[in-house]
Amino acid sequence: MADGTIPEPIQQLRAHLATIADLRAAAAVLRWDQETYMPPAGAAGRAEQLGTLMRLAHELLVSPRTRDLLAAAEGVLDRLDPDSDEARMVVMTRRDYDRLSRLPAEFVAARARAASLSIQVWREARRRNDFPAFRPALAQMVELARREADYLGYPEHPYDALLDHYEPGMTSRHVEALFARLREATVPLVRAIGGRPSPDDSFLHGEFDVQQQRAFGVEVAQAFGYDFSRGRLDESAHPFATSFHPDDVRITTRYSRYLPSAIFAIFHEAGHALYEQGIPPRLARTCLGRGASLGFHESQSRLWENLVGRSRPFWEHYYPRLQERFPSLRVVDLDRFYRAINRVQPSLIRVESDEVTYNLHIMLRFDLERRLVEGTLAVDELPDAWRERMQASLGVAPQTDAEGVLQDIHWASGSLGYFPTYTLGNVISVQLFEAARRDRPGLLEEIGRGQFGGLLGWLRERVHRHGRKYLPADLLRRATGTDLTPEPYLRYLAGKFGDLYGLGVEQPVRRP
Repeated sequence: MADGTIPEPIQQLRAHLATIADLRAAAAVLRWDQETYMPPAGAAGRAEQLGTLMRLAHELLVSPRTRDLLAAAEGVLDRLDPDSDEARMVVMTRRDYDRLSRLPAEFVAARARAASLSIQVWREARRRNDFPAFRPALAQMVELARREADYLGYPEHPYDALLDHYEPGMTSRHVEALFARLREATVPLVRAIGGRPSPDDSFLHGEFDVQQQRAFGVEVAQAFGYDFSRGRLDESAHPFATSFHPDDVRITTRYSRYLPSAIFAIFHEAGHALYEQGIPPRLARTCLGRGASLGFHESQSRLWENLVGRSRPFWEHYYPRLQERFPSLRVVDLDRFYRAINRVQPSLIRVESDEVTYNLHIMLRFDLERRLVEGTLAVDELPDAWRERMQASLGVAPQTDAEGVLQDIHWASGSLGYFPTYTLGNVISVQLFEAARRDRPGLLEEIGRGQFGGLLGWLRERVHRHGRKYLPADLLRRATGTDLTPEPYLRYLAGKFGDLYGLGVEQPVRRP
């Protein structure tokens, strides 16, 4: 509004949405506790609590009250700047209402309860390498995903209804085309690298003091800009970030005998947290108070983990600090360390895979979960299908289900349709980083001095401050001036790893 006043219908809608956001935040706190400190015996009670909260939040969202408030707010849209927070709040609320009102409240509650219990079963099954123990819970989550897709509706494939929840506007057809292009360029690159000597990374495996790992990760996360007065770092079976409010954004990691595992997980989750902490408080407790999509969220985590955290300029500054904490590294020079942390080696575990092969892990999961949803792959067949696809795409196959089909939490939580967002994030991360470098030509030099304020400021301005005001495709165009394209990402991979492995080849040009 020209005079700065907000129309009463907009204020009333915002107040109503705040209650819904508070219920969802309370559920998120319970999920965070479930993954960090909740005793195992608390699973059944926690499932009921989450079911209740998610049912109440859903009932409020799809209630006649929301319908009436939304209609009234839409009646004053012509008095607002179309790009204003208020106008975009109304537009995105309409999208959410129209989509989610198709889901019965009891279904939402049942799904939340089932997911909470399924996660506990998965955690124990993975520990014991016991897929049969997890199979009934997984079958239930797949059936719930199918029902959700049927409730929501879809023009082409049931998977599209699930994917849209995580990446609005994206379809499996778009994902297939993107993955085909990535596979076309990645597979030859993996083969070329496989013909070169592999860097030694044995010095990264062993006993590394957990407190020192944590301290180094905290030091870097703070340097990136993660505000620990508005966040914290804990330990969980699967690293994650969660936000209850821009002033309460938490991350976790897990520690192992492979030093980079926990450190890069902290870098990764700090990237997610920086996004959430960068969303303006005025957008909190509305439908705009979170990231634009999980693909955009993943672009932030992968940018800080890989484009910054695995870059040579970064380690020119931070490697001496790492050596101080871990004396065994003092006999390893920077070049050897840099090559080791960027080693390309087909592996079993997605979260510990290298940049070049990572997307092959995602393609496998996309294919399998889409077949699960459409019913052409049975849950019983999943472990064997996983091993066959791993062998075919990466040349390795797990000897245990804990290293295979049980390694990720996503299907246990019912998050079918989530996995493609990881690769979307990789692609978007390079488009954003290239745009940032165009605007800040000295960006790599800043990183080499351990200065990240310029990059974070650019991301705050181009991405973070918008929250969920725009659909991902629109936000990407606003931030970079271009549509989604894998070509910058493929140039990045070919350049970085061509240099590391002395390939002397450029990324293949795509012919029309």
